[in-house]
Amino acid sequence: MPTSIILDTNVLLHDPQAIFQFGDATVLVPMEVIEEIDRFKHDTTESGRNSRSAARSLDALRQGGSLGDGVPLETGGALRVVQGRGRKLSAGDSVLQTARDLRERGEDALVVTKNVNLRIKADALGIEACDYDENKGPDVDQYRGWHEMDVEPAVVEALRNGNGVRPASMELLPHEYLFLHDEEAPKHAVAAKVDAEGKMAWPLLGSTRQLCGIRGLNIQQTFAIDALLDDSIRLITLAGKAGTGKTLLAIAAGLHQVFSDDKFHRLTVFRPTIAVSRDLGYLPGGLDDKMRPWMQPVYDAIDLIRLEDRKQPARILPNDVRECDEVTVEPLTYIRGRSIPNQFIIIDEAQNLTPLEVKTAVTRVGAGSKIVVTGDPHQIDNPYVDFHSNGLISLVDRFRESRLSAHITMVKGERSELAETAANLL
Repeated sequence: MPTSIILDTNVLLHDPQAIFQFGDATVLVPMEVIEEIDRFKHDTTESGRNSRSAARSLDALRQGGSLGDGVPLETGGALRVVQGRGRKLSAGDSVLQTARDLRERGEDALVVTKNVNLRIKADALGIEACDYDENKGPDVDQYRGWHEMDVEPAVVEALRNGNGVRPASMELLPHEYLFLHDEEAPKHAVAAKVDAEGKMAWPLLGSTRQLCGIRGLNIQQTFAIDALLDDSIRLITLAGKAGTGKTLLAIAAGLHQVFSDDKFHRLTVFRPTIAVSRDLGYLPGGLDDKMRPWMQPVYDAIDLIRLEDRKQPARILPNDVRECDEVTVEPLTYIRGRSIPNQFIIIDEAQNLTPLEVKTAVTRVGAGSKIVVTGDPHQIDNPYVDFHSNGLISLVDRFRESRLSAHITMVKGERSELAETAANLL
């Protein structure tokens, strides 16, 4: 690692503890970065909270000496605030200028920024730059939470007879799902599920279960339904492109377990306000009127589920399910500081959250509650996270070996042929 690390504003807004993540290196923060962080201090967003947290950390370090001269860090490194050069520079240009000054003195320097364009500018100037990847998780295309493979006929036969198996040359994780084909007769296949210890796979039972009339249309949806109904799994992450059914199945499972199974007192859906917050003031009406378009995707899903439920011989849902007290839709900002017991909780659009925001949400789960976190890491509106550093992917990575969780990456779209084609081509 280079001896000097120069941090951009967006790194501290993403992780206010970033200054402590670089071991014995000297961490440099240009004055212009401090000024830019200060502009966020009154925001009620996660960036505002991180701005204030970063400022408090810097203020605490000031007790150890002059920040301009450098103060020691517990990691063995040091922190120094770099003075401006007398002319007004943007925070990004100040970061690059600091790196150039160090390079001219023959010192190694690394610019750490989440700004792609700043990394491009650094490369053009011959300056080493990288993304801040402290919270980077796995590629969901590599870790899907399920496997499809060909196996020996004896494995398929054993599962069909209700016995447990452990496929050779394969590392199993708790609550992973398997779709196993007979290598001699590929059309003969069986679904299986790994136990909570990650030792054995057992035949998947009840794979035709319905949720208020909603049934799985492909093997990934079948896996998701099983995880959503498994009482031993308290955290489910569902990732996938638009139209794969992740939010629909999560809401259907919540409604089913509230109104039919009586396992939870309420279904609560939280959605981040990343996209809506910028346009909220331009919409007419009061707060409820302004929030209605933002909540509409959830209500659309509830309406579809209610329609399917009405087709069943024995209905589960009340006619006024959207208005009843057992179903609520709230902005995610309302979850901070709460404890939520005995509820089926859904965090939708989690790809727009930072790892810290997801941690805040998951740690609110009280006794008897279950939480489902959904999102499409390919559709991100938050400029401070990317495919790898968003909260959904971080959560998948941290919980992949936990006996309390299951993850399903959903690949096949089922909304419509047009929607599936558009998701793949556009």
